[in-house]
Amino acid sequence: MDLSFPLLCQNLSMSKKFKSDSNGFIFSTDPNFQFQPEQEEEPDTQAPAQQMLRILLDKKQRAGKSVTLVTGFIGKIDDLEKLGKQLKNFCGTGGSVKDGEVIIQGDQREKVLQWLLKNGYAKSKKL
Repeated sequence: MDLSFPLLCQNLSMSKKFKSDSNGFIFSTDPNFQFQPEQEEEPDTQAPAQQMLRILLDKKQRAGKSVTLVTGFIGKIDDLEKLGKQLKNFCGTGGSVKDGEVIIQGDQREKVLQWLLKNGYAKSKKL
């Protein structure tokens, strides 16, 4: 019987106890240490006429399904989610807002461009 097996299992279970945070800090010898992550401020939302939005079709890593991406939005996340909801309602499809992009299911580039131009996003382009 191999005696190293219980030690191997013990090491695997111990690794779950000492998870590092997202910046790589694992342990500090200072008893009063508390990690304070840096806070990023959201920029103020620009006016629709100043937004330079890009509309493109994407199929990568989506199991062959195509989605319409709207990128280049500068502003608060709440305003981006509001824009995403309005675009999804206009197109009549589903989608989401992730990583500063509006994702709309299907090839909806023409509809999205039409809606953006109609609502004051004059610098929008379809790529």
